[in-house]
Amino acid sequence: MACFIVPVSEAIVTVIAEKIVKKREDRTEIKECDGKIPFSKKLKVLNKMLWGGSGLLAFEHVWHGEVTPWFPFLTNAANPADLAEMLHEMATVGTTMALLVTAVWGVLMFAIEKIRIRETDGKREEETVA
Repeated sequence: MACFIVPVSEAIVTVIAEKIVKKREDRTEIKECDGKIPFSKKLKVLNKMLWGGSGLLAFEHVWHGEVTPWFPFLTNAANPADLAEMLHEMATVGTTMALLVTAVWGVLMFAIEKIRIRETDGKREEETVA
């Protein structure tokens, strides 16, 4: 129905956050040092994950006729009884999807950081031996 609206909303917020973080990083001249990834680039990955998943889900809803090109755009928004069901789906399914995508992104960023630290430590050991 409209569960894709929740991840889209999160994506809009993270796009704005990415722009703000990017400006701060540029102002303080934070660059990639020792292979460390700036937070703005990490947020960009989250944005792409959210927009991609939301886009596919929105397409699926259009395909099944749940989203229409005329007002009120969402078929369940026309009937007050269906509106409650739609809001419940947004609160349960939409929120779960947004949290799951964010959790996967967090695990991905954690794994990347651990790999970066392991590689950095390995290079330092090689330099010490040489």
